[in-house]
Amino acid sequence: MKVSELHALTVSELHNRLDDAKEELMKLRFQQASGQLEDTNRLRLVRRDVARIKTILTERQREVENG
Repeated sequence: MKVSELHALTVSELHNRLDDAKEELMKLRFQQASGQLEDTNRLRLVRRDVARIKTILTERQREVENG
């Protein structure tokens, strides 16, 4: 997911994407623990997506606080 795509989303859409990404990350971790995960790079990508979304949400929060 690109940062430019995320910046175009509303706060509620970002929260929805964050929830989806966290759920996917949990499923990937279970697959890895059970030895069923084939694409180990996907874990890294989803973790980074979560971080990007959180960063944008924090930026928006600060914009609201600072006016």
